[in-house]
Amino acid sequence: MGQKRVLLLCGDYMEDSEAMVPFQALKAYGVEVDAVCPGKKAGDVCPTAIHDSAGHQTYSEWRGHNFSINATFEEFNFRTYDGLVIPGGRAPEYLAMNESVLDCVREFSNSGKPIASICHGQLILAASGCAKGRKCTAYPPVGPVLVAAGAHWIEPETLASCVVDGNIITGATYEGHAEFIRHFVTALGGTISGSEKRILFLCGDYMEDYEVMVPFQSLQALGCHVDAVCPKKKAGDTCPTAVHDFEGDQTYSEKPGHLFTLTASYEGLDGSSYDALVIPGGRAPEYLALDASVIALVKQFMESRKPVASICHGQQILAAAGVLEGKRCTAYPAVKLNVVLAGATWLEPDPIDRCFTDGNLVTGAAWPGHPEFISQLMKLLGIHVSF
Repeated sequence: MGQKRVLLLCGDYMEDSEAMVPFQALKAYGVEVDAVCPGKKAGDVCPTAIHDSAGHQTYSEWRGHNFSINATFEEFNFRTYDGLVIPGGRAPEYLAMNESVLDCVREFSNSGKPIASICHGQLILAASGCAKGRKCTAYPPVGPVLVAAGAHWIEPETLASCVVDGNIITGATYEGHAEFIRHFVTALGGTISGSEKRILFLCGDYMEDYEVMVPFQSLQALGCHVDAVCPKKKAGDTCPTAVHDFEGDQTYSEKPGHLFTLTASYEGLDGSSYDALVIPGGRAPEYLALDASVIALVKQFMESRKPVASICHGQQILAAAGVLEGKRCTAYPAVKLNVVLAGATWLEPDPIDRCFTDGNLVTGAAWPGHPEFISQLMKLLGIHVSF
Protein backbone atom coordinates (compact mmCIF):
# COMPACT_ATOMS: atom_id res chain seq x y z
CA MET A 1 0.00 0.00 0.00
CA GLY A 2 3.04 2.29 0.23
CA GLN A 3 4.18 4.54 3.05
CA LYS A 4 1.47 6.34 4.98
CA ARG A 5 1.70 10.10 5.49
CA VAL A 6 0.09 11.96 8.39
CA LEU A 7 -0.38 15.63 9.27
CA LEU A 8 0.14 16.82 12.87
CA LEU A 9 -1.66 20.10 13.58
CA CYS A 10 0.48 22.12 15.99
CA GLY A 11 0.33 25.44 17.82
CA ASP A 12 2.14 27.31 20.59
CA TYR A 13 1.51 25.74 24.00
CA MET A 14 0.04 22.51 22.72
CA GLU A 15 0.52 19.81 25.36
CA ASP A 16 4.09 18.56 25.25
CA SER A 17 3.44 14.80 25.27
CA GLU A 18 0.32 15.05 23.11
CA ALA A 19 2.47 16.39 20.29
CA MET A 20 5.71 14.43 20.65
CA VAL A 21 4.46 10.96 21.57
CA PRO A 22 2.24 10.44 18.48
CA PHE A 23 4.78 12.29 16.31
CA GLN A 24 7.69 10.03 17.22
CA ALA A 25 5.68 6.84 17.72
CA LEU A 26 4.17 7.00 14.24
CA LYS A 27 7.58 7.75 12.71
CA ALA A 28 9.01 4.73 14.54
CA TYR A 29 6.31 2.59 12.92
CA GLY A 30 7.33 3.81 9.45
CA VAL A 31 4.72 6.55 8.99
CA GLU A 32 5.84 9.88 7.53
CA VAL A 33 4.65 12.69 9.83
CA ASP A 34 4.57 16.37 8.89
CA ALA A 35 4.13 18.81 11.78
CA VAL A 36 2.67 22.16 10.74
CA CYS A 37 1.58 25.33 12.54
CA PRO A 38 -0.35 28.29 11.09
CA GLY A 39 1.95 31.26 10.61
CA LYS A 40 5.12 29.17 10.92
CA LYS A 41 7.38 27.42 8.46
CA ALA A 42 9.55 24.33 8.48
CA GLY A 43 12.39 24.79 10.99
CA ASP A 44 10.43 27.06 13.33
CA VAL A 45 9.54 25.88 16.82
CA CYS A 46 6.44 25.80 18.97
CA PRO A 47 6.88 26.12 22.74
CA THR A 48 4.87 23.42 24.47
CA ALA A 49 3.03 23.19 27.79
CA ILE A 50 3.22 20.43 30.38
CA HIS A 51 -0.15 19.74 31.95
CA ASP A 52 -0.30 17.58 35.05
CA SER A 53 -2.34 17.12 38.19
CA ALA A 54 -0.77 18.76 41.24
CA GLY A 55 -3.65 18.23 43.65
CA HIS A 56 -5.56 21.39 42.78
CA GLN A 57 -9.04 21.79 41.29
CA THR A 58 -7.61 21.79 37.77
CA TYR A 59 -4.33 20.81 36.16
CA SER A 60 -1.17 22.88 36.53
CA GLU A 61 0.89 24.16 33.61
CA TRP A 62 4.55 24.88 33.02
CA ARG A 63 6.87 25.15 30.01
CA GLY A 64 7.81 22.01 28.17
CA HIS A 65 10.21 21.27 25.34
CA ASN A 66 10.47 23.36 22.18
CA PHE A 67 8.85 21.35 19.36
CA SER A 68 10.38 21.74 15.89
CA ILE A 69 8.01 22.13 12.95
CA ASN A 70 9.13 20.14 9.89
CA ALA A 71 6.69 21.44 7.26
CA THR A 72 4.98 24.72 6.33
CA PHE A 73 1.24 25.08 6.98
CA GLU A 74 0.60 27.42 4.06
CA GLU A 75 2.17 24.94 1.63
CA PHE A 76 0.60 21.61 2.58
CA ASN A 77 -1.94 19.79 0.41
CA PHE A 78 -4.36 17.66 2.41
CA ARG A 79 -4.79 15.26 -0.54
CA THR A 80 -1.24 13.98 0.01
CA TYR A 81 -2.02 12.89 3.59
CA ASP A 82 -3.75 9.77 4.89
CA GLY A 83 -4.74 11.10 8.32
CA LEU A 84 -4.73 14.00 10.77
CA VAL A 85 -3.63 14.20 14.42
CA ILE A 86 -4.72 17.09 16.68
CA PRO A 87 -2.86 17.45 20.01
CA GLY A 88 -4.46 19.13 23.01
CA GLY A 89 -3.10 21.74 25.38
CA ARG A 90 -3.92 25.41 25.03
CA ALA A 91 -3.19 25.72 21.31
CA PRO A 92 -6.67 24.47 20.29
CA GLU A 93 -8.29 27.41 22.10
CA TYR A 94 -7.01 29.81 19.45
CA LEU A 95 -6.56 27.40 16.54
CA ALA A 96 -10.33 26.83 16.77
CA MET A 97 -10.77 30.45 15.64
CA ASN A 98 -8.54 30.05 12.57
CA GLU A 99 -10.63 29.48 9.43
CA SER A 100 -7.72 27.89 7.57
CA VAL A 101 -7.39 25.34 10.35
CA LEU A 102 -11.13 24.65 10.34
CA ASP A 103 -11.15 24.25 6.55
CA CYS A 104 -8.29 21.77 6.86
CA VAL A 105 -10.15 19.68 9.43
CA ARG A 106 -13.35 19.76 7.35
CA GLU A 107 -11.46 18.47 4.31
CA PHE A 108 -10.13 15.50 6.26
CA SER A 109 -13.54 14.81 7.77
CA ASN A 110 -15.45 15.09 4.50
CA SER A 111 -12.98 12.77 2.77
CA GLY A 112 -13.45 10.10 5.44
CA LYS A 113 -9.75 10.10 6.31
CA PRO A 114 -9.00 9.27 9.97
CA ILE A 115 -8.79 12.15 12.43
CA ALA A 116 -7.30 11.51 15.88
CA SER A 117 -7.91 14.32 18.36
CA ILE A 118 -7.04 14.34 22.05
CA CYS A 119 -7.89 16.32 25.19
CA HIS A 120 -8.59 19.98 24.25
CA GLY A 121 -8.05 19.20 20.57
CA GLN A 122 -11.77 18.47 20.37
CA LEU A 123 -12.42 22.22 20.57
CA ILE A 124 -11.28 22.29 16.94
CA LEU A 125 -13.62 19.44 16.02
CA ALA A 126 -16.47 21.36 17.63
CA ALA A 127 -15.63 24.66 15.91
CA SER A 128 -15.30 22.98 12.50
CA GLY A 129 -18.69 21.28 12.79
CA CYS A 130 -17.05 17.88 12.45
CA ALA A 131 -18.18 16.70 15.90
CA LYS A 132 -21.88 17.08 15.11
CA GLY A 133 -23.71 13.76 15.45
CA ARG A 134 -20.49 11.93 16.38
CA LYS A 135 -19.62 10.08 19.57
CA CYS A 136 -16.78 11.99 21.22
CA THR A 137 -14.89 12.06 24.47
CA ALA A 138 -12.34 14.64 25.66
CA TYR A 139 -10.89 16.17 28.77
CA PRO A 140 -14.10 16.55 30.85
CA PRO A 141 -14.30 20.40 30.81
CA VAL A 142 -14.49 20.24 27.00
CA GLY A 143 -17.72 18.25 27.28
CA PRO A 144 -20.16 21.21 27.33
CA VAL A 145 -18.63 22.62 24.12
CA LEU A 146 -18.98 19.28 22.35
CA VAL A 147 -22.59 18.95 23.51
CA ALA A 148 -23.34 22.47 22.26
CA ALA A 149 -21.73 21.51 18.93
CA GLY A 150 -24.17 18.61 18.55
CA ALA A 151 -21.81 15.79 19.48
CA HIS A 152 -22.91 12.70 21.37
CA TRP A 153 -20.82 13.25 24.51
CA ILE A 154 -19.20 10.16 26.06
CA GLU A 155 -18.07 10.85 29.61
CA PRO A 156 -14.55 9.43 30.02
CA GLU A 157 -14.49 6.71 32.66
CA THR A 158 -10.81 7.49 33.21
CA LEU A 159 -8.37 10.02 31.78
CA ALA A 160 -7.11 7.19 29.55
CA SER A 161 -10.49 6.72 27.84
CA CYS A 162 -10.80 6.77 24.03
CA VAL A 163 -13.81 6.65 21.69
CA VAL A 164 -13.97 5.68 18.01
CA ASP A 165 -16.86 6.75 15.79
CA GLY A 166 -16.22 6.08 12.12
CA ASN A 167 -13.15 8.05 11.06
CA ILE A 168 -13.10 10.14 14.26
CA ILE A 169 -10.90 8.96 17.15
CA THR A 170 -11.01 10.98 20.36
CA GLY A 171 -9.05 10.60 23.59
CA ALA A 172 -9.44 12.18 27.01
CA THR A 173 -5.77 12.92 27.78
CA TYR A 174 -2.22 11.74 27.08
CA GLU A 175 -2.75 8.99 29.67
CA GLY A 176 -4.64 7.15 26.94
CA HIS A 177 -2.01 7.48 24.23
CA ALA A 178 -1.52 3.72 23.91
CA GLU A 179 -5.12 3.06 22.87
CA PHE A 180 -5.41 6.38 21.01
CA ILE A 181 -2.37 5.70 18.80
CA ARG A 182 -3.27 2.04 18.29
CA HIS A 183 -6.75 3.00 17.02
CA PHE A 184 -5.18 5.53 14.65
CA VAL A 185 -2.72 2.97 13.26
CA THR A 186 -5.65 0.61 12.65
CA ALA A 187 -7.63 3.40 10.95
CA LEU A 188 -4.65 4.00 8.64
CA GLY A 189 -4.83 0.36 7.60
CA GLY A 190 -1.97 -0.80 9.79
CA THR A 191 -1.46 -4.29 11.17
CA ILE A 192 0.74 -4.97 14.21
CA SER A 193 2.44 -8.36 14.64
CA GLY A 194 4.88 -9.87 17.12
CA SER A 195 3.84 -7.60 19.98
CA GLU A 196 3.27 -10.23 22.65
CA LYS A 197 6.37 -8.99 24.46
CA ARG A 198 7.06 -7.98 28.07
CA ILE A 199 9.32 -4.94 28.36
CA LEU A 200 10.86 -3.43 31.49
CA PHE A 201 11.74 0.26 31.95
CA LEU A 202 14.40 1.18 34.50
CA CYS A 203 13.26 4.51 35.94
CA GLY A 204 14.47 7.07 38.46
CA ASP A 205 13.70 10.57 39.67
CA TYR A 206 14.56 13.20 37.06
CA MET A 207 14.94 10.85 34.14
CA GLU A 208 14.30 12.84 30.94
CA ASP A 209 10.56 13.27 30.31
CA TYR A 210 10.49 12.35 26.60
CA GLU A 211 13.02 9.55 27.06
CA VAL A 212 10.67 7.63 29.29
CA MET A 213 7.24 8.74 28.03
CA VAL A 214 7.74 8.35 24.27
CA PRO A 215 9.19 4.81 24.15
CA PHE A 216 6.95 3.64 27.03
CA GLN A 217 3.72 4.69 25.34
CA SER A 218 4.96 3.80 21.84
CA LEU A 219 5.57 0.21 22.93
CA GLN A 220 2.25 0.09 24.80
CA ALA A 221 0.50 1.27 21.63
CA LEU A 222 1.94 -1.76 19.82
CA GLY A 223 0.25 -4.03 22.35
CA CYS A 224 3.32 -4.88 24.44
CA HIS A 225 3.07 -5.34 28.20
CA VAL A 226 5.30 -2.56 29.52
CA ASP A 227 6.31 -2.17 33.16
CA ALA A 228 8.14 0.77 34.69
CA VAL A 229 10.05 0.27 37.96
CA CYS A 230 12.27 2.38 40.20
CA PRO A 231 14.45 1.30 43.12
CA LYS A 232 12.79 1.94 46.49
CA LYS A 233 9.42 2.61 44.85
CA LYS A 234 6.32 0.53 44.20
CA ALA A 235 3.54 0.36 41.63
CA GLY A 236 1.46 3.54 41.68
CA ASP A 237 4.29 5.73 42.95
CA THR A 238 5.55 8.51 40.70
CA CYS A 239 8.91 9.75 39.49
CA PRO A 240 9.35 13.45 38.70
CA THR A 241 10.91 13.89 35.27
CA ALA A 242 13.15 16.54 33.72
CA VAL A 243 12.78 18.44 30.44
CA HIS A 244 16.17 18.73 28.74
CA ASP A 245 16.34 21.01 25.72
CA PHE A 246 18.72 23.32 23.88
CA GLU A 247 17.73 26.95 24.22
CA GLY A 248 20.84 28.82 23.10
CA ASP A 249 23.22 28.01 25.94
CA GLN A 250 26.42 25.93 25.87
CA THR A 251 24.58 22.93 27.28
CA TYR A 252 20.97 21.86 27.64
CA SER A 253 18.57 23.59 30.02
CA GLU A 254 16.47 21.72 32.55
CA LYS A 255 12.84 22.30 33.49
CA PRO A 256 10.38 20.11 35.42
CA GLY A 257 8.51 17.54 33.38
CA HIS A 258 5.45 15.37 33.95
CA LEU A 259 5.08 13.09 36.95
CA PHE A 260 5.56 9.57 35.57
CA THR A 261 3.55 6.80 37.24
CA LEU A 262 5.30 3.49 37.88
CA THR A 263 3.40 0.34 36.94
CA ALA A 264 5.26 -2.29 38.99
CA SER A 265 7.22 -2.59 42.23
CA TYR A 266 11.00 -2.87 42.18
CA GLU A 267 11.28 -5.07 45.26
CA GLY A 268 10.88 -8.71 44.32
CA LEU A 269 11.23 -7.94 40.60
CA ASP A 270 11.86 -10.97 38.39
CA GLY A 271 13.90 -9.68 35.47
CA SER A 272 13.82 -13.07 33.78
CA SER A 273 10.10 -12.63 33.06
CA TYR A 274 10.79 -9.77 30.62
CA ASP A 275 11.91 -9.87 27.01
CA ALA A 276 13.76 -6.53 26.92
CA LEU A 277 15.09 -3.70 29.06
CA VAL A 278 14.86 0.03 28.28
CA ILE A 279 17.00 2.61 30.10
CA PRO A 280 15.94 6.28 29.75
CA GLY A 281 18.44 9.12 30.11
CA GLY A 282 18.26 12.34 32.08
CA ARG A 283 19.85 12.74 35.50
CA ALA A 284 18.56 9.49 37.03
CA PRO A 285 21.36 7.32 35.56
CA GLU A 286 24.00 9.25 37.53
CA TYR A 287 22.80 7.76 40.80
CA LEU A 288 21.16 4.57 39.51
CA ALA A 289 24.66 3.58 38.33
CA LEU A 290 25.64 3.42 42.02
CA ASP A 291 22.92 0.92 42.93
CA ALA A 292 24.22 -2.66 43.08
CA SER A 293 20.79 -4.14 42.37
CA VAL A 294 20.47 -2.02 39.23
CA ILE A 295 23.90 -3.16 38.04
CA ALA A 296 22.94 -6.79 38.65
CA LEU A 297 19.70 -6.34 36.69
CA VAL A 298 21.50 -4.84 33.68
CA LYS A 299 24.09 -7.63 33.73
CA GLN A 300 21.30 -10.21 33.83
CA PHE A 301 19.73 -8.85 30.62
CA MET A 302 23.04 -8.46 28.80
CA GLU A 303 24.32 -11.91 29.77
CA SER A 304 21.05 -13.50 28.64
CA ARG A 305 21.39 -11.69 25.28
CA LYS A 306 17.96 -10.11 25.64
CA PRO A 307 17.52 -6.72 23.91
CA VAL A 308 18.70 -3.73 25.94
CA ALA A 309 17.92 -0.23 24.64
CA SER A 310 19.61 2.68 26.38
CA ILE A 311 19.53 6.35 25.42
CA CYS A 312 21.45 9.53 26.23
CA HIS A 313 22.84 9.42 29.81
CA GLY A 314 21.46 5.90 30.28
CA GLN A 315 24.79 4.61 29.03
CA GLN A 316 26.32 5.71 32.36
CA ILE A 317 24.57 2.67 33.84
CA LEU A 318 25.87 0.38 31.10
CA ALA A 319 29.39 1.66 31.69
CA ALA A 320 29.13 1.13 35.46
CA ALA A 321 27.79 -2.39 34.87
CA GLY A 322 30.88 -3.30 32.83
CA VAL A 323 28.84 -4.55 29.87
CA LEU A 324 30.27 -2.26 27.18
CA GLU A 325 33.65 -3.96 26.70
CA GLY A 326 34.10 -4.51 22.95
CA LYS A 327 30.71 -3.02 22.09
CA ARG A 328 30.07 -0.31 19.51
CA CYS A 329 27.76 2.33 20.88
CA THR A 330 26.84 5.99 21.08
CA ALA A 331 25.41 8.24 23.80
CA TYR A 332 24.95 11.89 24.61
CA PRO A 333 28.39 13.40 23.79
CA ALA A 334 29.10 14.31 27.42
CA VAL A 335 28.89 10.61 28.27
CA LYS A 336 31.65 9.70 25.78
CA LEU A 337 34.23 9.50 28.57
CA ASN A 338 32.16 6.89 30.45
CA VAL A 339 31.69 4.84 27.28
CA VAL A 340 35.35 4.92 26.17
CA LEU A 341 36.71 4.16 29.66
CA ALA A 342 34.32 1.18 29.80
CA GLY A 343 36.10 -0.32 26.79
CA ALA A 344 33.52 0.42 24.09
CA THR A 345 34.13 1.73 20.59
CA TRP A 346 32.66 5.22 20.49
CA LEU A 347 30.30 6.01 17.60
CA GLU A 348 29.95 9.74 17.06
CA PRO A 349 26.29 10.90 17.20
CA ASP A 350 26.38 13.21 14.22
CA PRO A 351 23.61 14.19 13.80
CA ILE A 352 22.26 13.89 17.34
CA ASP A 353 19.43 11.56 16.28
CA ARG A 354 21.84 8.75 15.35
CA CYS A 355 21.18 5.34 16.91
CA PHE A 356 23.12 2.09 16.59
CA THR A 357 22.53 -1.61 17.17
CA ASP A 358 25.37 -3.96 18.15
CA GLY A 359 24.13 -7.45 18.86
CA ASN A 360 21.42 -7.20 21.51
CA LEU A 361 22.30 -3.58 22.40
CA VAL A 362 20.59 -0.49 20.99
CA THR A 363 22.03 2.90 21.93
CA GLY A 364 20.84 6.40 21.10
CA ALA A 365 22.31 9.83 21.71
CA ALA A 366 19.22 11.82 22.73
CA TRP A 367 15.43 12.02 22.42
CA PRO A 368 15.41 13.45 18.86
CA GLY A 369 16.48 9.95 17.81
CA HIS A 370 13.48 8.18 19.32
CA PRO A 371 11.95 7.02 16.01
CA GLU A 372 15.13 5.16 15.07
CA PHE A 373 15.76 4.06 18.68
CA ILE A 374 12.29 2.51 18.97
CA SER A 375 12.32 0.98 15.48
CA GLN A 376 15.69 -0.70 16.12
CA LEU A 377 14.36 -2.16 19.39
CA MET A 378 11.23 -3.32 17.55
CA LYS A 379 13.43 -5.14 15.03
CA LEU A 380 15.31 -6.97 17.78
CA LEU A 381 11.99 -7.96 19.38
CA GLY A 382 10.45 -9.08 16.09
CA ILE A 383 7.64 -6.50 16.20
CA HIS A 384 6.34 -5.26 12.86
CA VAL A 385 3.82 -2.66 11.71
CA SER A 386 2.69 -3.14 8.12
CA PHE A 387 0.36 -1.01 6.01
